[in-house]
Amino acid sequence: MGKASRDKGLRRERAIVQLHTACGLRAERVPLSGATRYRGNGADVDLYIRGAEPLKAEVKARGEGQGFRTLEGWLGDNDALFLVRDRATPLVVVPLHIWLEVAGRSARLDPDADMDRRERRSAAEQGSLPTSDANARSAA
Repeated sequence: MGKASRDKGLRRERAIVQLHTACGLRAERVPLSGATRYRGNGADVDLYIRGAEPLKAEVKARGEGQGFRTLEGWLGDNDALFLVRDRATPLVVVPLHIWLEVAGRSARLDPDADMDRRERRSAAEQGSLPTSDANARSAA
């Protein structure tokens, strides 16, 4: 992988962590994008949505969205897209705003913190991301 591709991936991973953090949800980039299997984890990002064990997330970025456009077309105006393959675990694709709502509810913080988190999430969804992260900006 070239330096430009690696840097682009790092920017995307950092943007995902920054977005979750701005919404009041704990998120961390896994060192070296999981290549060293840090703490047994080969993912790109750890999301601490429910308890001490993180959800492991993979981040993929494509300049022209190869493969993503089909998924976006299937999703349409719906809140979720279930991808079901024979003899395999189904996958779920959701828009970012739906994910943040579900993750925020799952975090179950105290009522005052929950209100604060909602305000931060709203500000993050409306606010700006680094100019180098056009994909995350369009998703937010």
